[in-house]
Amino acid sequence: MNIIRYPERAEWNNVLKRSALHTEDIRPAVQEIIGKVRTEGDRALYEYEEKFDKVKLASLIVTPEEFDEAGKALESGLKEAILRALENIRAFHAAQKFESKKVETVPGVTCWQKAVPIEKVGLYIPGGTAPLFSTVLMLATPAQIAGCKEIILCSPPNTEGKIHPAILFAAQAAGVKKVFKAGGVQAIAAMAYGTESVPKVYKIFGPGNQYVTVAKQEVSLRDVAIDMPAGPSEVAVLADETANPVFVASDLLSQAEHGVDSQAVLITTSETLLRETQAEVERQLAALPRKAITEKSLESSRLILVKDLNEALDMVNEYAPEHLIIETKDYQDIAERVINAGSVFLGPYAPESAGDYASGTNHTLPTNGYAKAYSGVSLDSFIRKITFQEITREGIRTLGPTIQVMAENEHLDAHKNAITVRLL
Repeated sequence: MNIIRYPERAEWNNVLKRSALHTEDIRPAVQEIIGKVRTEGDRALYEYEEKFDKVKLASLIVTPEEFDEAGKALESGLKEAILRALENIRAFHAAQKFESKKVETVPGVTCWQKAVPIEKVGLYIPGGTAPLFSTVLMLATPAQIAGCKEIILCSPPNTEGKIHPAILFAAQAAGVKKVFKAGGVQAIAAMAYGTESVPKVYKIFGPGNQYVTVAKQEVSLRDVAIDMPAGPSEVAVLADETANPVFVASDLLSQAEHGVDSQAVLITTSETLLRETQAEVERQLAALPRKAITEKSLESSRLILVKDLNEALDMVNEYAPEHLIIETKDYQDIAERVINAGSVFLGPYAPESAGDYASGTNHTLPTNGYAKAYSGVSLDSFIRKITFQEITREGIRTLGPTIQVMAENEHLDAHKNAITVRLL
């Protein structure tokens, strides 16, 4: 890992630079796939599944029998873990339900909001080297609680035409009834435009590689909403001399193993912790099955030594990490001063892994500095708020003159007249 000691603030942009996403060279190919799925529907999906996932499918939809097979294929310990995580995720997201409140702004004028679920949502779940069945729970659970009428899920099949059994078990447990065998760009296009088999949705959620990221960007320009801008996953650990280097190293490595473009950053006030963490990273890395991926990720990761906790916090808020772990003596006080982060983990016993799987918070979070402006997925991600207003005769007489003056000064005479005719 790169070690940087006492960087000047003018250097922070370079010090905190993420891995660049070079997407322009793949955009034409992504656009071609999207266009073909849009015009040819299922036929294009079958063709691309054979080309990219190396499987000749007889059907795109997962059958009830395949759901049953998935449940039988999983060992009981994993099924119990999935159900326990689901319970925690459901409890946390259910507590986010919106409570409407009517406000009388002036006598006779009452305004309020109503929360309405997005009717049709699509969830994309990657397969490949790390089938993200946990993401099924993170996306399907709030969708169910919100009351979305149609929830569909796409995930790439293996060469035998099967979706990973843990993904299917998690989907069924979370209440998803329609699952389709489609991966990558073609899956995003299918959900954005609909095919003979795959329904069109109004909003698409879920992570993916750079092709999926570009596909989501493309379809969101005019045709469908997406959860948030996405980039490679990342973690920042803010630690002082009281932190345990074994814990800190494990946190950095758990992030780094996500993928070669992931980033792990330690920001610390302690030279001793920095050196001990560096040694501990090397020791733990040697035992990891995904060592090659993790090593590549560590090339763009950082161990940064700063003067004090005030500077450390400034750097954290400038970086705006997807995940932030605070391992300091007074972590509660430090946490109050965090303003830019996707999800924050407090104390020595709160690793990122907890939020990734089972504590209850959502792991679909803004990356690449977007935590300065975006929130992670929550119940609100699956609802819309519609505003209402009721105005009585008394209300229009009270408020009308204000509206007339404003409309007249914006030279919108028809707006003014809509008030005038009611005041006659």
